[in-house]
Amino acid sequence: MEHGESGERPPLRIHYQFDFDGSPGKSFEINLDSQTLELVTGDVSQKPEWAELGFHQCPNCPLSEEVKYCPIALNLSDLVQTFEDRVSYEQASITVTTKERVYSKRSTIQKGLSGMLGIYMVTSNCPIMDQLRPMVRFHLPFATPFESVYRTIAMYLIGQFLVSKGGEEADWDLDGLRDIYKDISVVNKGISQRLSAASRRDANMNALVILNSFGDSVPYVVENGLEDLKYIFSSYLKDHSNQDETENDKIV
Repeated sequence: MEHGESGERPPLRIHYQFDFDGSPGKSFEINLDSQTLELVTGDVSQKPEWAELGFHQCPNCPLSEEVKYCPIALNLSDLVQTFEDRVSYEQASITVTTKERVYSKRSTIQKGLSGMLGIYMVTSNCPIMDQLRPMVRFHLPFATPFESVYRTIAMYLIGQFLVSKGGEEADWDLDGLRDIYKDISVVNKGISQRLSAASRRDANMNALVILNSFGDSVPYVVENGLEDLKYIFSSYLKDHSNQDETENDKIV
């Protein structure tokens, strides 16, 4: 692992570049603590009313009243302001750069923005969303629902393996994962209400809708015994299926 001159590990950097048609582009550099994966922030330039904890506070929020601001909303405030006048289906050339590789795609603003929203939401120290934080270390821009479900379940099972190695009982049935996503669905609705109050057009809200739709598919896949993923693992299973699965990736 790389270390800085002081011996400290440099932050993990994820750079998003939006190049719009007919208007100046927008650039965003996201820095994450290399050990905790917490979002590294400076002074937030503004603390809007919609970021206050009591403003459409999530019903399942575990934070005490002593906390003045919702940590997710506060960290999102500058990003939300940038896209408050943008239409979700507007096209842009989006480039995402990490240390390991570069991703580039011509797509809608909402799809590029949803990737950034996902990073902010799981790295801002919300006790509920933090449960998905390991995924940000392997951030995959423009992920399909099928890819997102696979990555989520893989993350959770690795976590349970580590729990088991630590001498505790692991949740191999994924019951806890379903519970996590039930709570996350509530958080998404709360954040959506905040974004609606902060935006004049729909790019911010629809970017969150994309994230929420991914989340809603996870409990469905788990409840169906991971049948939508089973064909990938034919080499592990004794009862190999001869079915043609070329049209699979059923999760849409």
